[in-house]
Amino acid sequence: MTDPRATHLPSPDPATPAVNGDGTDTAAPTPSYATTAAATPTPAVADDKPEKAEAETKTVPQFVGMGLQSAQDTAQATGFYGLKSHDSLGRARHQILDRDWKVCSQNVRANSSASTDKVLDFGAVKLEETCPAHDEAAPSAAGGTMPSFTGKSVAAARDALDSGTSLTVKDVSGQDRFILVESNWKVCSQEPAAGTKVKGQPVTLDAVKFEETCL
Repeated sequence: MTDPRATHLPSPDPATPAVNGDGTDTAAPTPSYATTAAATPTPAVADDKPEKAEAETKTVPQFVGMGLQSAQDTAQATGFYGLKSHDSLGRARHQILDRDWKVCSQNVRANSSASTDKVLDFGAVKLEETCPAHDEAAPSAAGGTMPSFTGKSVAAARDALDSGTSLTVKDVSGQDRFILVESNWKVCSQEPAAGTKVKGQPVTLDAVKFEETCL
């Protein structure tokens, strides 16, 4: 017969580890396994960069009169890969769609011999425009004096000035338009005047579109 005074202790929870008197876990320690990763060899990388072709001497084709894209294709087929182009009218326009431009000048004379590492520079105008007798020189303030911007594009004027110059451009046609594409606008007058010593002073340009007449 069971003694009613006996104290019944709860059965230990099998999920709860037994604890010694000093607070340590009596459960057997879980063995730790050191994992040694096998060294993976670094694959050798082959140098697959093509060797730069040695420069050769080639005859420079006649590019003047060709479309700019055709001129570039012909130059590359001949072996000339260093190519650039500029606006022959000095308006600082970029030749974005080469098929819309034609070649007016080339920096290396046609039918002359040149090394294929020579950079060919094509002067170009839009297809509907007439090539000038000579490439228009871009204005420059390199001498420390204000150049004459009259008749030049606003874009060319901006390029000639220091990038920190405060530049104001006004439409003097009376229509009070915004000057968005500066290469499409020509300078009618300027302040300071041409020849003024450049000292970082603000510059103001009066302009109209190229097809318009300065008032």
